[in-house]
Amino acid sequence: MPFFTKITLVVALMLVQVQALAKTLAFGEEVDSDKLIKISTVMANPNNYLSSPITIEGTIVGVCEKRGCWMTLASDKRFQNLRIKVEDGHMVFPMTAKGNKALATGTLEKIELSLDQTKRLLAHRAQKAGKDFNPDSVTEPDVVYQLSPTGVEIIDNNVEK
Repeated sequence: MPFFTKITLVVALMLVQVQALAKTLAFGEEVDSDKLIKISTVMANPNNYLSSPITIEGTIVGVCEKRGCWMTLASDKRFQNLRIKVEDGHMVFPMTAKGNKALATGTLEKIELSLDQTKRLLAHRAQKAGKDFNPDSVTEPDVVYQLSPTGVEIIDNNVEK
């Protein structure tokens, strides 16, 4: 057997072993990968995606510490993310999911905040980031988008041996 063929065979076997270590945690209904769309595409024109189910994919950068009722997925665009939120207890996302990849199928929701809600949200974010915040600097209410999922898959690459 030629040397190149042996190397290719070894690499292929290693990839199969790595994939075997990954475990998928599924919540709710099956994820529809046919509806997969980049988070950056959704966030560029979110109102275009309010009426039909979509599937998003990203690295989990945040998980609700109290009830596991939401996760934040990093976008393919730097410094952008999208939260997925379920009713408390409907799906419980584990804190250990952070850093893993997730796919979520669901409906995008538009939440129009009042000026007071916007100020409280931004104050909370600033406090969490350890930054100062001046509520008088906010003069316009904000709009928040989040995905209400029917199905979520977490690809757990941290399976212990």
